Amino acid sequence: MSMADVSIVVLVALFVATLVPRFNIGLAALPAAFLVGLAADRSADEVTSFFPGDFFVLLVGITALFAVAQINGTLDWLLDGILRLVGGRALLVALVPFLIGAVLTAVGTLPAAATAIVAPIALGIAARYGIPPFIAAILGITGIISGLLSPLAVYGTSASRLGAKLGLELPGSAPVGFFLGGLLAGLVVSTVCLVVAFRIGAMPRGHLTPVGPPAAPASAGLDAGPAAESTREEPIGRMASPTAARVLTLVCLLAVVVLSVGFDINIGYLGLTAAVVQQLALRIEPTEIISRVPWNIVLLIGGLLTYVGLMQELGAFTRISELLRVEGSPMLSLLVLCYIAGVTSFAASSIAVFATTMPLVPAVVAEGASPVGAVLAVALASILVDINPLGITGGLILGAARAEDRPRLFRHLLTCGLVSVVVGPALACFAFGWW
Repeated sequence: MSMADVSIVVLVALFVATLVPRFNIGLAALPAAFLVGLAADRSADEVTSFFPGDFFVLLVGITALFAVAQINGTLDWLLDGILRLVGGRALLVALVPFLIGAVLTAVGTLPAAATAIVAPIALGIAARYGIPPFIAAILGITGIISGLLSPLAVYGTSASRLGAKLGLELPGSAPVGFFLGGLLAGLVVSTVCLVVAFRIGAMPRGHLTPVGPPAAPASAGLDAGPAAESTREEPIGRMASPTAARVLTLVCLLAVVVLSVGFDINIGYLGLTAAVVQQLALRIEPTEIISRVPWNIVLLIGGLLTYVGLMQELGAFTRISELLRVEGSPMLSLLVLCYIAGVTSFAASSIAVFATTMPLVPAVVAEGASPVGAVLAVALASILVDINPLGITGGLILGAARAEDRPRLFRHLLTCGLVSVVVGPALACFAFGWW
């Protein structure tokens, strides 16, 4: 067995091991890279050279920028404004979780953090207005999916950066194409969900009258993670009024978007620069920002991409591409790749699956598939299966539901998740593979 084959077997073992309690693939990926590197006669320095420093800056910069928006209350202000605008109109009330989820991920919130915020809001609204919890949960998740491929989001920036690194020659319009594709996918799923709900009478119509206690505040779950609590952060900048803090944050966010998208300046460094400017201007304690950076995700992506870099060096992805290739049919090759991403992502981290599947895309593109379409299809194939109760997303949703709703909600989410594994990759491939 060649070392390329060994590296493939170890990668599969890492993903299978995620089913073992207390196993962390991010923590294990770097040691795995070191050991496989030793077996392949690669020094520790050579293995370390594969660590993705650019992704480190990207993730830390974007999440630090978003952390400031949490700390100074700008995020609360934006979300509360959305809730006030909709009043009691049935369709708009139902769409609040979708809109909040889309906005959160579009401005750079990680999926788990966005879910921690959206879940209590969605299920609180469901309980207050008599909306089925499953419908509210699906709308919240599809909203999160809709924003995940924006130029500021982790998936969107990762797609562009990985595509460039892998030599896919993506056009300048690729970030917009990714964002529109994700937004369209989320809108289609949420529209189908709402149409079915209204037709079968599961959704109330007209102007809704509250039937329960107030929904969770828009700031619920800001401390993202499986054990997120409902809290409201006090603005920490003592020398600036809340209005001044909001204006500064919005100006910084706009500047980051314009400079990164319009002038192709590194968004990670822009995010860090904007975060430091606000930290000094608003007199925020640095530890408040640093503690909000999701270091577990940084370790996960850093470790996996280090291992992926070693696999590329060993020729593993050339080997996998040969096994997956369907001669003369790039779309079938892409379909196989989408199903690999979807099935694996059902039980593992979607961003980890996406990062380790992307090196297989160039071979499909070389056969004739669209570069933007192939990347978008693989990304959506790994994201759409998140609508299941067995991962972090589902756990956060179930945790936010009322005790009496959880058994039924679990069954509905599980059914939806299993269907998405079968249908999602095919839809992602054939709907977006030609972009």
